[in-house]
Amino acid sequence: MLWNPISEFDSRRIATLHGWHRSFCIRMIAGRGTPEQPGRMLSLEAGGSTQGVALRLDGATLEEELRILWIREMVTGAYRPTWAAVTLDDGTQIAAIAFVAELDGPQYESDARASAIAPSMAVASGLFGTNAEYVFKLHRALADCGLNDPYIDELADKLMRLGSRPA
Repeated sequence: MLWNPISEFDSRRIATLHGWHRSFCIRMIAGRGTPEQPGRMLSLEAGGSTQGVALRLDGATLEEELRILWIREMVTGAYRPTWAAVTLDDGTQIAAIAFVAELDGPQYESDARASAIAPSMAVASGLFGTNAEYVFKLHRALADCGLNDPYIDELADKLMRLGSRPA
C-alpha cells in the first residue's frame, strides 16, 4: 500500500515495523499474473524489521475506510491481519494493523528469495500490469520516502538484469 494506499487518511508517517519483513511470498494468479504464468504479491513474514509508512485513518470515516481496506486485503484469504509494534519517525511507539502472510493458505510460497522468484516475476503480467512494474513502483515509493529495503533492491536489480524496466 506504500505506493497505492486507496484509503483516505489524515496522517502519514515514516515508521519501523518490528518483528516482520517484506516478502514476495504470495502466488498471484490475477491482477499481475495468470494461472498459466503466476506472479508474486508482497506480504510480511515473521522476523526482522522493515521501514515503511504508517497511515492513520480519520476517525470520521474510520468504519468506511476499514471496510474498504478489509475488502482489498482480505478478498483472497492470503493475509492474516495482526496487531504489530511500530515505531514512528519521532520515536513514538504504537500498535498498527499489519496484513501478514497466511502461512497455511494455498497461495503461500515459502521460497521468496529474489533469485528464485525474479525469473517468473519478470514475465508475469495481468489486468493490472506486469509483476515487475509492481516491484519497481514499490522500489520508487521507498526511495521517495528516503527508505530502502535490501530485499526490494535486490529483486529490482534482478528484474532489470532479466530485461524488465521501470515505467
